[in-house]
Amino acid sequence: MNIKKLLIAGGSLLVCALALIASDHVDAPSVTNTTADIADFYAFEGSDTNNMVFLVTSQGLLSPTESETANFDQNVLYEINIDNTGDNVEDLVIQMIRRGNWMHFFGPVTPEQTGLAGGIVSDAEIQQRVLITPYQAEEIILETGNGFKYFAGATDDPFFFDIARFRQIIAGNASGFNNPGNDTWNGLNVLTMAIELPKSMLGDTETINAWVTANRKQN
Repeated sequence: MNIKKLLIAGGSLLVCALALIASDHVDAPSVTNTTADIADFYAFEGSDTNNMVFLVTSQGLLSPTESETANFDQNVLYEINIDNTGDNVEDLVIQMIRRGNWMHFFGPVTPEQTGLAGGIVSDAEIQQRVLITPYQAEEIILETGNGFKYFAGATDDPFFFDIARFRQIIAGNASGFNNPGNDTWNGLNVLTMAIELPKSMLGDTETINAWVTANRKQN
């Protein structure tokens, strides 16, 4: 599925006064394509500007063949951390973990503890699950009727980068990128988790800081 078909792909790249786009492709051999690897994190206003969209991709650069069997690791908890007080400590979290064929979402909710360690806030007031969309299947988007929308599944990698042109620029053989350029990641996929929710759920603030962590269950 092409991520551009998702309802959450529209809207301006704004997080109130802040836009967040992070990319992490082509890691070291010991990291690339491991099930806890985060590829990109996007945060932007929805087509309804009263809403925010958070989108996390993982296991970057999956080939079509790899995408047929790739799935979220049931021992990895993904967490969107939201700081709404400006101290770079998470005040709210949105947690996402696979259980069987479903992606479970918890929050936004106050975390039981901050930092790298922690667990699922299982008593979160807001809890939903969405069936994970298989590769090349019609996208399954859960709408709860209160402004929340959820998605999880394999998608086209939304990150666009022209590596060939970049190398020409670095070598001094080009002065800038072409518009349009060549999408180096064309035909490659990622596993995507997305949530759209009302901005009012994120605190009484015009600016937030947000980041993503992936925590593996410890035996």
